[in-house]
Amino acid sequence: MIQRIDLRGAGPDADYRAAVPRADFDIEAAVPAVHEICEAVRTGGVEAILDLGERFDGVRLDDIRVPAGAAQAALDALDPDIRAGLEESIRRLRATCANELESDVVTDLAPGARVTHRKVPVDRVGLYVPGGLAPLVSSVLMNVVPAQTAGVRSIALASPPQKEFGGSIHPTVLAACALLGVDEVYAVGGAQAIAMFAYGTGPCRKVDLVTGPGNIYVVTAKRLLKGLIGIDSEAGPTEIAILADGTADPAFVAADLISQAEHDPLAASVLVTPSTELADAVESELAVQVPATKHSERIRTSLSGAQSGIVLVDDLEQGLAVVDAYAAEHLEIHTADAPAWAARVRNAGAIFVGPYAPVSLGDYCAGSNHVLPTGGCACHSSGLSVRAFTKSVHVVEYSADALAEVGGHVVTLAEAEDLPGHGAAVSVRTDRA
Repeated sequence: MIQRIDLRGAGPDADYRAAVPRADFDIEAAVPAVHEICEAVRTGGVEAILDLGERFDGVRLDDIRVPAGAAQAALDALDPDIRAGLEESIRRLRATCANELESDVVTDLAPGARVTHRKVPVDRVGLYVPGGLAPLVSSVLMNVVPAQTAGVRSIALASPPQKEFGGSIHPTVLAACALLGVDEVYAVGGAQAIAMFAYGTGPCRKVDLVTGPGNIYVVTAKRLLKGLIGIDSEAGPTEIAILADGTADPAFVAADLISQAEHDPLAASVLVTPSTELADAVESELAVQVPATKHSERIRTSLSGAQSGIVLVDDLEQGLAVVDAYAAEHLEIHTADAPAWAARVRNAGAIFVGPYAPVSLGDYCAGSNHVLPTGGCACHSSGLSVRAFTKSVHVVEYSADALAEVGGHVVTLAEAEDLPGHGAAVSVRTDRA
């Protein structure tokens, strides 16, 4: 069901990132089709969005905006246990987000010379919530809570229209919007949703930033429209890597590999271990657990794909090098002294330490955010947080005396760059003093 990749004996110069394959997620191949969709929205407005919804989602809407009151009605009808789960997830996420807020940093460089590093929230954001293989209600929370905590003043949310719900978005997603006080909601999916946010189409005003995961068309639209809008990331198929030794529980490891494979046939599930005994036991567990799951066909496709595998290494030191090179979206550590190994990891979207911190905890109620970098981007990018919804501004305050003290250096450097006007803008002030 799952391949083995043997890296034992690989030298110190081995290219571990290339040795562990990933799913084929070719954004460039999707560019022509997505460019056509974006142009249709830019030139055709709401009518084009309605046409695209009928084409891709199988439903023709009268209006792209979800009617006022629909979200509250969905919340009123929500199963009380689901509501309790959402409320607890929101509570925990708000707590971690509140601690991420940054205060202004003031630096006094000399008497009368001050630079303040100020964090300012983005004014308006568009949040995308997927609605393909599963209604990802948790993505509503993961996008909205940090945006609200950051102080974003205007939030719009889009999710694909659902034929089975009369063209509205999934009622659980709607209920979460009501729970969080988000009342600007659009039944628009795919690349057309990102274009709607970017261009400002119909009742949806243009946004400054778009966040949230999606399929390859959503990701491609974010790439094409980046610059017109800010984006959080270009997230591909989900992935989990597990660094484990012989102390790991094979039933736990197998269950966690399955949990990510459940997302998508292209999802990646990778176990890195020096223990052949664990590898054998995990394979045996997969043979038992996969047929018992609801989405066994999807999971089996994911686990048997080129992007998944059990990677055998000489020891945990080599295993650490492999997972650092792979830079997984989610990394679990199932080893003796797991916190010590976790502390040495440099590249991962989120790290889950020990046998009782599975990735699925982070998907819902850990208090962490599950919108994370994929495709190896964790080596340079971070997951969604309050910081993603803020920008930094330097506020510069100098008195006449403070400018006079440093003005000579400014003039000299301006002349060195052959920009005498820059120097003159200082001299006109200091010469007068």
